[in-house]
Amino acid sequence: MAIILKFTFQNLNLMLPMFFTLIRLQYLKSIRSTSFAKSALATGFLVFIALLLLSYVFLAGLFLGRIIDMLAEGKEPIAFLNSVLIYFFLGEFMYRYFIQKLPVVDLESLLHLPIGKKKIVSILLLRSFLSPLNVIALLLFLPFGVEAVQEEYGVLGLLSWLGTLLGISWSLHWFMLWFKQRFEDSLLGLGLVFVVVLLSGGSTYLGWFNVGALVAPFFTAATQSMLPVVGVLGLLLALFVICYRYYVSHAYLEELGEEESYRVSGQSFGLFSRFGVAGELANLEWKLILRHKKSRTYLMLSAFFLLYGLIFYTNPAYQTESGISPIYIFVGVFITGIFMIQYGQLFLSWNSSNFDFFLMQKGGLEALVRAKYLLFLGVSGVCFLASVPYVYFGWDILLVHVATFLFNCGVLVHVILYVALWKPKPMDLNKGAMFNYEGVGAAQFLIIIPLMAGPYLVYLPFSYLINDYAGLLALGVTGLAGILAFGPLSRLVTQRLLANRFEISSSFRQEL
Repeated sequence: MAIILKFTFQNLNLMLPMFFTLIRLQYLKSIRSTSFAKSALATGFLVFIALLLLSYVFLAGLFLGRIIDMLAEGKEPIAFLNSVLIYFFLGEFMYRYFIQKLPVVDLESLLHLPIGKKKIVSILLLRSFLSPLNVIALLLFLPFGVEAVQEEYGVLGLLSWLGTLLGISWSLHWFMLWFKQRFEDSLLGLGLVFVVVLLSGGSTYLGWFNVGALVAPFFTAATQSMLPVVGVLGLLLALFVICYRYYVSHAYLEELGEEESYRVSGQSFGLFSRFGVAGELANLEWKLILRHKKSRTYLMLSAFFLLYGLIFYTNPAYQTESGISPIYIFVGVFITGIFMIQYGQLFLSWNSSNFDFFLMQKGGLEALVRAKYLLFLGVSGVCFLASVPYVYFGWDILLVHVATFLFNCGVLVHVILYVALWKPKPMDLNKGAMFNYEGVGAAQFLIIIPLMAGPYLVYLPFSYLINDYAGLLALGVTGLAGILAFGPLSRLVTQRLLANRFEISSSFRQEL
């Protein structure tokens, strides 16, 4: 044991100076950047948001006991919390999947230095652990643990129970570092995430089996024995070793970009190829979406938001005895046009790095606009088909989706593209989408107004004067009229782009 401790302390003595050296290099890199002021402002804003959210989490932890008393309906608070803890960790799995960042970019910038690869990986993995995500479980459950668990099971029971929760949370940290790098946000990784969500939340909702009740005895045992916390700490160490070994064995520039070279081969919409140059550009845009991290994240979020209707269509608060709830119109617009809304609001920012290429080509900008229309309408069509199973909740839901889909294709797509042309900003496609505000400007906030108000300006007058089905008919007819007038409406977007093409090109040359 003495030899192991001596070896550990020697490694720490060697790694700590290097750790602070790398922190210093990162600091010098930031302050020497030409966009230091902008980066400092953005970082300060993100730090403020993070502290604000963590304060909300801690406040929720302070009132967790009272919240449980209201929800438990006479049940024992600790037992009730243990029965729902699994859903907290499933939620943590989800937000870590989208928010947690990988240390790959830092790794690429350090591999050429005369430093041992194992030391670099160790330092970067340990530095990645210094994340606000890793204190959420502590802030949320510590007050309740001190208030309830310690009172009933003593200090040892509190330490064991809280240590088990923290061990699981931190295990998810190392697991997610390995999982995201291993599957690289691929369709397989997305499929695994869907399976986890559906088997856990879906099984409980449909009454197949209650995951929380199955796992509750484990957390209950943690209040009475140290075995669960020892097992969780063993899992934590095992996941760290797996993550460490994977990063060390793949810490090569060729392997870090290897999957990007073959993942998108042959992946295209065959239908687009029938539309000439615009179709080829749409296919190319689709391949770029799958290739780049940020656009891939938007695509995956669009897939997750297709489940948005389950929040409203199954909630009795949004159901009416006769007719259609007005909130369903917004839900229909959101579900059938989610990709168009998310991706389309950054219309040209996706092409900021190669905008000059289209600018120099004869008819290049016109073809780019047509390609964007093809892409948005094609993916929206796929979203609509994916939403057809909502007919399970009633034929009215399908009618809502048909009407809102037509309105999206005939009206909102033109509005989104037209507004998005107002002072577009450049962005780096290789960066993640979470807490990344590159390309976002005032236009992205202004788009919310027509998205929220537009459908209701058409639907509500007919709904109140006649009935809800007349409102849906008016919404669908308006969308069909916009589709029939597609040529003149799309030319408005093209003309605006041509009128501002040089100003847009100049703004895209600014350094991020």
